[in-house]
Amino acid sequence: MKIIIAGGTGYLGDLLTNYFKKNKNNQIYILSRRQFINKENVNYLKWDGKKIGYWTTFLEKAEVVINLVGKSVNCRYTRKNKAKIYSSRIDSTDLLCRVIKGLKFPPKVFIQSSSATIYSHSEDKLMTENKGDIGSDFSMDVCKKWEVIFNSYNLPKTRKIITRTSIVLGNKGGAFPIIKRLTKIGFGGKQRSGNQFISFITEKDYAKAIDFLIDKNSGVYNLCVPNPIKNKDFQKQLREKMNCIIGISTPAKLLKIGAFFIGTESELILKSRKVYPEKLIKLGFKFSVDNFKSLKI
Repeated sequence: MKIIIAGGTGYLGDLLTNYFKKNKNNQIYILSRRQFINKENVNYLKWDGKKIGYWTTFLEKAEVVINLVGKSVNCRYTRKNKAKIYSSRIDSTDLLCRVIKGLKFPPKVFIQSSSATIYSHSEDKLMTENKGDIGSDFSMDVCKKWEVIFNSYNLPKTRKIITRTSIVLGNKGGAFPIIKRLTKIGFGGKQRSGNQFISFITEKDYAKAIDFLIDKNSGVYNLCVPNPIKNKDFQKQLREKMNCIIGISTPAKLLKIGAFFIGTESELILKSRKVYPEKLIKLGFKFSVDNFKSLKI
C-alpha cells in the first residue's frame, strides 16, 4: 500500500509507521514539520499543516491517508495553548480535505483521528458510537470541531473514517510509562474516588485496528477495549503487576495542585471515560488484549 501519515513523527505515528513498514511492499510517506532522513520504505515530506506544497502530489493514488496532527492536550489549558490545540487540528484537517477533494486520483480512504474524550463523563452508561452522550466542555468541543470540519467535505471517491481513540497503553510513549513510575515510588493508589472509568487500547491493537479499518465502510469507530476499568481497580492491578506494596491515594484537590505544577490538567485523570467499541466488535475485530488484567507490562 501507499500510506500517507500526517503528523507521523509523534507517539501514535511511530506506532503506525513501525507496524506498516514491516511489509517492505508498503511505501510510507510521513508529513512532518521537520525534515528527517528517509529510511528503507519510510519517506519524510516537509509541510506546515497550513499551506499547499510539493507534498500534495504524493497523495495521488494513495490507498490511505491517516491524519494524526494536533498539539498535545497534555498541557495547561491557557488561552494560548487552547488556541494552538484548536488550530493545529482544524487547520491540518481542513487542508488535507481541500487537497484530497482536488486530486484526480484521490486516496481510497481517509482516516481522521479524534478522541474518546468527546464523550461526557460517565460512571454508568457505556458510550457507543451511536448512543454516546457528547458534552460541551473544552476537550469535547475540540473533538467536535475536529469532526465537524472533516464531515463538512464531500469526498465522493474517498471513504471517510473517524477514529475516537481512547488512551493508548504501552511502553513506547504516552501516559503509561509515567503512571508506572508514579506507582513504583508509591503513588499507585486510587485518584479521587477511584470510581471513574479508564478506557484504553494497547499499542499493538491500536495499530491493528487502524489496519483493520482501511477496507471498512465510512463512519465513526471507537478504538478501545470492550472492558473499561475503574480507576481504583486499574491502580490495584497495576500495583500487583509491579509488585508494589504501597499505593498512596490522591484526592482531587491534590491532583489539581500537582497537575498545575507539572503543566497539565487534572481532567485527564478525573474524567470518567466509559467507552465501548460496538462497531469494531460487530465487524469481528479480535483484540490481542481486551482487559487490563491480561495486559503484560
